[in-house]
Amino acid sequence: MTQSSKTAFLDGNKRQYIFSIVIIGIFFFIFGFVTWLNSVLIPFLRVACEKNNFESYFVTFAFYISYFVMAIPSSFVLHKVGFRNGMSLGLIVMAIGALLFIPAAYTRMYGLFLTGLFVQGTGLAILQTASNPYVTILGPIQSAAKRISIMGICNKIAGVISPLILGAIVLAGMDKFDKQYLGALDEINRNLTLNALAGRIIIPYIVMAVVLVLLAIILRYSSLPDINTDEEEVKDKESHHTRTNILQFPQLVLGVIAIFLYVGVEVIAVDTIINFGKSQGISFELSRYFASYTLAAMVIGYIIGIITIPKYLKQEFVLAVSALFGIIFVICALLATKAPYQSSLLINIGNFSLSLPFDLSVFFIALLGLANAIMWPAIWPLAIDGLGKFTKIGSSLLIMAIAGGALLPLAYGRLADLFSPVSAYWITVPCYAYILYYAVKGHKIRKW
Repeated sequence: MTQSSKTAFLDGNKRQYIFSIVIIGIFFFIFGFVTWLNSVLIPFLRVACEKNNFESYFVTFAFYISYFVMAIPSSFVLHKVGFRNGMSLGLIVMAIGALLFIPAAYTRMYGLFLTGLFVQGTGLAILQTASNPYVTILGPIQSAAKRISIMGICNKIAGVISPLILGAIVLAGMDKFDKQYLGALDEINRNLTLNALAGRIIIPYIVMAVVLVLLAIILRYSSLPDINTDEEEVKDKESHHTRTNILQFPQLVLGVIAIFLYVGVEVIAVDTIINFGKSQGISFELSRYFASYTLAAMVIGYIIGIITIPKYLKQEFVLAVSALFGIIFVICALLATKAPYQSSLLINIGNFSLSLPFDLSVFFIALLGLANAIMWPAIWPLAIDGLGKFTKIGSSLLIMAIAGGALLPLAYGRLADLFSPVSAYWITVPCYAYILYYAVKGHKIRKW
């Protein structure tokens, strides 16, 4: 879509534009609800399937590696069926993945759980490959970070809600399932106990599958418009030579690396925090709230982005500041592990009071959500700026980079087993350092 056609789309049919934003916002809510369930699934399946730290983080590996495997095929699907039909197909695939949790729970086969997660990730890869460029090119590139921030709020609000809902269902009473308790049972009773525990997951995933199918049907017959990017030509702004290869765009290639590292540290910040709290002596009953803290911090970050970008701050400046704060928060979290644990934080607002579990080191890990919030909205438009007809394939490469969420948490889990869940967080520091480089210099490079 050229700039003139974008303007016509916005000015000539504002109601359609708002409708499109709302629909895509619903999809980002779905992304968040499904994606951030992993923060609960990791400790749950670690106990139910009797796994160690390293093995338990194959949950994130199976989920996020599907983006790497399926992003390019997703691009070809979108070329064939368009954005809208592709999104509908993605929802159906996600529903199939959810249904695989039923036989997985009955058999307590870890590999089958991982297969279900991979299939869900495949559906999300299709949805993400369609929806991210859609919302980016729906308006001016200068305000793309603002639109994606709105989508991010939808994503992270769902992420705040989903761990609380699933955690209340599957993590209730989990503290008693320690090695001492299970070790005291004979093999038959241990299997019966763990089978009953695994069965808690069935109903939530049946409900999820039904909702996804209904949304796919609604979308299939909605009036959401397709946007055609294939007719655009892209020119080098300096030499005016037409580019013929996606790898001729340094801002994209370096952006792919930035997305890989960003997603990795984001997933670590959310999906490790429950186990981290447990390692600090905090019960599952309390630590199950912690992933929601991180995601709530991300919502705050997105709101800041919506207010400040691009009216007051450029997206690349906010990206640089966010990366710097990421480094600071990690170091503070590591230092704060020596501080005494405070069991609760009392919040009083007028007649309203709320008591929340609190720990200083966990607080700084949760603040990584604030640092991470603007990274995706800022990196994405900087990376695809000027791609023109290469937008879909460029978006596919960026979606493939979500594999950072598969590999970096797995590396974290290995380091947690070798050293400790605390010291393993050092893996995030060089990641934030590279993102800082991309914000300051990398995104400006237009020629190798």
